[in-house]
Amino acid sequence: MATSEQLKILCVKLNISVSELARRCGKSPQAFSQKMKRESFTSADLKEIASAVNCKYETAFILPDGERVAE
Repeated sequence: MATSEQLKILCVKLNISVSELARRCGKSPQAFSQKMKRESFTSADLKEIASAVNCKYETAFILPDGERVAE
């Protein structure tokens, strides 16, 4: 699933608009929308978004033995 789709689902679950999500992250809705169109969010961006809405964001590789490789 694309990151922009995940962010839209997050907004629905939090009952906020994408524009409100952008504002909570300190970004203009227009700039945020452009990042969504380009799918250009970094892991740091996604962690910042999660923090802005009081959520947790994890990114990791999980090996077959269960070992995690994360930032």
